[in-house]
Amino acid sequence: METFLIKAAQLILSLSILVVLHELGHFIPAKLFKTKVEKFYLFFDVKFSLFKKKIGETVYGIGWLPLGGYVKIAGMIDESMDKEQMKQPPKPWEFRSKPAWQRLIIMVGGVTVNIIVGVLIYIFIIFNYGRSFSKGEDIKYGFGVSKQLEQFGFQQGDKIVSVNGEAMFNDLDITKYLMFRDVNTVKVQHDNGEEEVITLPEDIGMRIFKSEQINAIDYRYPFEIDSVYEGFPADKAGLLKKDKILKIGNYPVKYQTDFTYGLVNHRKNDSVATITFEREGQISAVDIVLTEDKKVGIIMVPTDMDAVNFNKQDYSFGESIYEGIEFGYWTLHDYIEQFKYVFTSKGATQVGGFGAIGSLFPPFWDWQAFWMTTALISIILAFMNILPIPALDGGHVVFLLYEMVSGRKPNEKVLEVAQLVGFVLLIALVLFANGNDIYRFIFK
Repeated sequence: METFLIKAAQLILSLSILVVLHELGHFIPAKLFKTKVEKFYLFFDVKFSLFKKKIGETVYGIGWLPLGGYVKIAGMIDESMDKEQMKQPPKPWEFRSKPAWQRLIIMVGGVTVNIIVGVLIYIFIIFNYGRSFSKGEDIKYGFGVSKQLEQFGFQQGDKIVSVNGEAMFNDLDITKYLMFRDVNTVKVQHDNGEEEVITLPEDIGMRIFKSEQINAIDYRYPFEIDSVYEGFPADKAGLLKKDKILKIGNYPVKYQTDFTYGLVNHRKNDSVATITFEREGQISAVDIVLTEDKKVGIIMVPTDMDAVNFNKQDYSFGESIYEGIEFGYWTLHDYIEQFKYVFTSKGATQVGGFGAIGSLFPPFWDWQAFWMTTALISIILAFMNILPIPALDGGHVVFLLYEMVSGRKPNEKVLEVAQLVGFVLLIALVLFANGNDIYRFIFK
């Protein structure tokens, strides 16, 4: 319960900061262009508010429904669906009376602020904390790989030399590169010291995603069982903390990646794996009936804490600006790239809501981790809001661009219908994503 409360507190604080800043991105240019802002709200005030106070022409408040926030700008068709106001003749201070270029700046203000905030956070994190990395011999036992990657030439225990002919800053980012970057070649050093350049197909990321072993490459460490989930297959089969797993089927297990490899490729049949283990000097074997998603229900811990050594690179403030901008760019790039996986049957089941976002935060309060996660969420909010979906900023931008190109304003009835359709789609997506969270919590 304590872990849940800590994560929930971090999530609420992070979203509160980002929502307020996002709405300020709309509010400030609206005020600069002398557009009336009727409301400025953190969270939604359906039926009632937790707090509200009118200052000047604007009501500032906090709603009870923590699904975002909003500014209500006079003369604009938005989520308030204030049709009565739109029936009146346009007033000079209304959104609809302003030039299209001003309305466009008001609409993209929130997204712009989210991008800037994300990048600024990265800049200050890099300046204050530097960046950690592991390369070559820092990864003591090398990488374990899936059978799929073995087919291209990877071997168990490989170390990464370069990707596309260039050394990576952090070799532990190799999975990110394979899934989200255009990787053509990977140069590796095998256990015997020989180096090999491995050529990969263009769709290697999708092949990995669709395979049973999504975590296709990971650094290796010798392990022991730290705990067993009650009611899961390992518990039902009688495995205990400190048991040492020796084999899955006839496949020897020395590292945690061997365990995953064995479960995927050396099961007795589709749902049963034979696990050989050692307990207090006695060797035993047991058949374990896996869960539907092929899980066993154990938590592993390393028995060698030096399996990976981390180095730290410090930066001057000037260097941090460049590094922060680049880090923000690749964060946005990788997030956009992952959508090719979301639009698959498998990817749809992995879409998450607030539970998934909350799980990004650590189970303890760590300011560096908090701000790193907040920067990521800020980048995500920017991208999601600029999508050309009615009811989102991007939907309004599409209609504004149409007006600027054609010289004609879209029909207000069309805007109202589009806003309503977009709102229904967003609610459906929120329900679907959070439904996935609930399903995973109950059944996985």
